[in-house]
Amino acid sequence: MQKSLAHLALILKGAAMGVAETIPGVSGGTIAFITGIYERLLESIGSFLPAIQLWRTEGFAAFWEKIDGNFLLRLFLGMVLGILLGVFGMSYLLTNFPLPVWGFFFGLIAASAIYIGRKVEGWSLSAVLLLLLTAALAYWVTIATPAQGSDSLLYVFLCGVIAISALMLPGLSGSFMLLLLGMYQFILHRTLKEGVLEQHDLGAVVTLGVFGLGCVVGVLTFARVLSWLFEHHRDLTMAGLTGFMLGSLNKVWPWQEVLETRINSKGEEQVLFSNSVSPSSFGQLTDNFFYGNDAQLLPVIVLMVIGFVTIFVVEKAGASNSSAS
Repeated sequence: MQKSLAHLALILKGAAMGVAETIPGVSGGTIAFITGIYERLLESIGSFLPAIQLWRTEGFAAFWEKIDGNFLLRLFLGMVLGILLGVFGMSYLLTNFPLPVWGFFFGLIAASAIYIGRKVEGWSLSAVLLLLLTAALAYWVTIATPAQGSDSLLYVFLCGVIAISALMLPGLSGSFMLLLLGMYQFILHRTLKEGVLEQHDLGAVVTLGVFGLGCVVGVLTFARVLSWLFEHHRDLTMAGLTGFMLGSLNKVWPWQEVLETRINSKGEEQVLFSNSVSPSSFGQLTDNFFYGNDAQLLPVIVLMVIGFVTIFVVEKAGASNSSAS
């Protein structure tokens, strides 16, 4: 019974990661970290290439054990379910309740930064400088102007490599990197939601396969880099991840002034570029597309607090279940 619950908990952690990766600004790596599976995930993915040689000499069972296959399988199943839920359900919530939803994510990420920062055992000058550098980098990413994107398969492949690498870093969102690359709408909606799930289009399947191949290449290489960093420079790595988290808060700030919009493939207007403003300034905006000017201060703050508290609840659950899963 206890093992079954642990397996279910792992699937749910994967689902939470999957939902997070469909939301620009929210990182699946953050969810993995706070649920206590981050380093295990890196080690499991990083062992793939050595495990292939083991498969040749000792068989599939040895390969499966080396990569922690049962762990990966359950996590991957949860992520697939989470991505489907995020593509359909989260887009509804963000369309109809954008400010409270972003408030929840702001609280979630702010608490995550505190959680990760507490893992630094000794704050040296180099750790502080790295935190400031990565925070500045993440902040710059949040204000960078999105690219136009391309349906070239080579570009799709490179986007897969970049997006999956961002997914593995707490504080950087794979979906947000796709947004910056001009490919968020193309990959998640035109290709996955419309092309594959709704229209069963072969061309969309090929495009999604190329994107997936890029993800595989990216995850196999970047996981080994991160595992090495955790093993040899743990405090610096934690400090850098804390900076990424802090810098990314600008992206999930609920009160946004829309500066530029775009027309999607359905002819619908969407937010392309926005700027964070204070709640009082937000209330004075006129013609603020999509967000309006109702600051909804009470519900947003309540959701921020709930998101903040959620991290520490999940932390306790992750600590009690990580060894069993």
